[in-house]
Amino acid sequence: MQIAIGVYDELTILDVIGPYQVLSSLPDAEIVLCAERPGRISDDNGLIHLQVEHSFDEVPRPDVLLVGGGFITRHLAQPEQPIVQWIAAAHPHTTWTTSVCTGSLLLGAAGVLQGLRATSHWQAKDLLAGFGATAMDERVVIDGKVVTGAGVSAGIDMALTLVAHLAGPEVAQAIQLAIEYDPQPPFDSGAPWKAPTEIVELIGAIYAERDAQANPAD
Repeated sequence: MQIAIGVYDELTILDVIGPYQVLSSLPDAEIVLCAERPGRISDDNGLIHLQVEHSFDEVPRPDVLLVGGGFITRHLAQPEQPIVQWIAAAHPHTTWTTSVCTGSLLLGAAGVLQGLRATSHWQAKDLLAGFGATAMDERVVIDGKVVTGAGVSAGIDMALTLVAHLAGPEVAQAIQLAIEYDPQPPFDSGAPWKAPTEIVELIGAIYAERDAQANPAD
């Protein structure tokens, strides 16, 4: 089973590294990192770099396709963008097509979310309607063969949910235990309907500024 993780410059690294850690423990899985072209990919802070060995053209029909998000996804969510073209071409052949955070905007731009329920980072959910999707508040949403995860850290939940469908709940539980994924956050402010209003407004302002920096032409 081939699992292709599509990446690009300025992605949010946890979006793909969390699921990678889970999925790389899946028996008989071949994990392939791919991008527009082989070479170095840098995260949205410019501090972490991935050396990508495969282009999208080299991975045309993965069994599982996964893309993560980043502030730049609003710019990338266009039909002419290479990662969107790859998703659109590969999706008809996948067993599962998945995303984390604003990676769902890339799925939307590829036409994958039309008429489906989906989720994304809470700051981007209002954009899903523009791609014909119904935005949901759940941390992981499954509609047909499309699985979308909410913001950043939800990638681990998404990947464990996917493993349960691919290999059974026992395997998923074993991987969860192996990585000791037992969340006990110090604060109950991980969703906008839980966090204090001033914190929601602060993050909204920070994200708006970073989004504008990543998408200056918009």
